[in-house]
Amino acid sequence: MPIKTVLVIDDSQTERYILSQLLLGGGYEVSTAASGEEGIERARQIKPDLILMDVVMPGTNGFQATRALSKDEATKDIPVIICTTKNQETDRVWGLRQGAQDYVTKPVDGPTLLAKIAALG
Repeated sequence: MPIKTVLVIDDSQTERYILSQLLLGGGYEVSTAASGEEGIERARQIKPDLILMDVVMPGTNGFQATRALSKDEATKDIPVIICTTKNQETDRVWGLRQGAQDYVTKPVDGPTLLAKIAALG
């Protein structure tokens, strides 16, 4: 199934803007959420084709939100790409264990991220 809609979950307004502009430029429809809790709710409402998930957020962090989405019957089939400043191998492994399909570090390389999204579509 081709990816058309992407939900960006990040507590940083700047990161949401940067990722949204990159995705809009790549031809995707974009929705955003400013927290893990809001992101889980938005994912249930709009059923995006893909989620880009930050990790370091107040409240529910990205690992917890990814785990919740991957265990929820309504959202378990939505692929998640973790998009974070956490660049340790242990973080990457942990993120993938929570149910993420891929893991990219910030600052995001636009062409690389768009290629990863296209590969999932």
